[in-house]
Amino acid sequence: MDLSAPHRVPLGWLMEHGSASVRLRTMRDLAPPGQPGLDILEQAVLESKTVVGICKKQKDTGVWGGNLLGLAKSAKDGIKDIGTVAQYRRLHELGYPRDGRAHRLGDRILFRYLSRDPDPKLMFEHAKTVKTSPLAEEWVRETMREAATAALAEAGHGDDPRIRGSAHKIASSVSQFLRSPLAENPFSRSGSSLILNPGACPPTWYTLAMIAALPEIRRERGGFTERLGQYLSQVASRRTYSIVVGRKKIKPGHLLLGDPMAADAKGHAKDIPMALHFIELMARIGAVGQCAGAQRVLHRLYGDCDKGGVWRPRGIANAPKVFNPMSVHYWPLQPDSKTAEDRLVDVTFRLALIAVVMGRPIEYV
Repeated sequence: MDLSAPHRVPLGWLMEHGSASVRLRTMRDLAPPGQPGLDILEQAVLESKTVVGICKKQKDTGVWGGNLLGLAKSAKDGIKDIGTVAQYRRLHELGYPRDGRAHRLGDRILFRYLSRDPDPKLMFEHAKTVKTSPLAEEWVRETMREAATAALAEAGHGDDPRIRGSAHKIASSVSQFLRSPLAENPFSRSGSSLILNPGACPPTWYTLAMIAALPEIRRERGGFTERLGQYLSQVASRRTYSIVVGRKKIKPGHLLLGDPMAADAKGHAKDIPMALHFIELMARIGAVGQCAGAQRVLHRLYGDCDKGGVWRPRGIANAPKVFNPMSVHYWPLQPDSKTAEDRLVDVTFRLALIAVVMGRPIEYV
């Protein structure tokens, strides 16, 4: 499959079988500009069961789930539901309007992190960790600030000077890491445990999402963007490690030490939602061409598309499900998979979107 060849986008099929969010995003992100009826499609998204359910869970403070970074329920960590950053990003993926009430409430809490608000209540799920180990506070605040920056950038606030300032600071820290010897071996030992070297500042899923959403930052920091793409194109270490946060060791699911996809030699990805999420972000920073893993997976997925551009792999019994929680905001846009066609919608839409982002010639069918 030639990734520079035209890709057929099944507009009619997506509009017939897609959810309200898929229909809106098909017309907004895939179809030629100037499509009529977007206001009707936007209203359908606002009234959809998925969006209404998410909005109902938000508190008047702008917070979801009583936490900021939670990606799944966790009794051990005291997380009762998916948190604020993931839900805010989820609404954006679903096509929720930037000026909608839920986003406006979310903006207030997220911008507080960029303003370096010292309120201890902003520690949320990490409050106990910070209280028992004050040295952990800097790491917690930096991580939360990076997640907030990515979410706000994706939602269209890239022109805000607070976003730009935070993005440059994050890029500088990661760039220093990518230029250092730690990029080749970021690990050290703590007793019998393998930990991330305290001096290492590798990119995270939030770093990649932030850079992908900020074209001006990519232009201003072209060297960094190129180094980031090169680093994330290499095979990631599969070694099990932790990061030390104060007195606590945490499993760092948000860190990226290279290409996170697990795929066989034929490009069959074990986690299709995560693979598409990663590839879409890499496409936005212009790095798919240097990532052998991304190209191999895309060849496989595009090869499974029929002549009309619909993804139709053999023997699919269920829609792909999220295994990596970092993709929980991203998948699915099609909440129901009752019919055979329903199971194909998300991958079909994402493959078309990736083709558009990559600049492939598009044929509409």
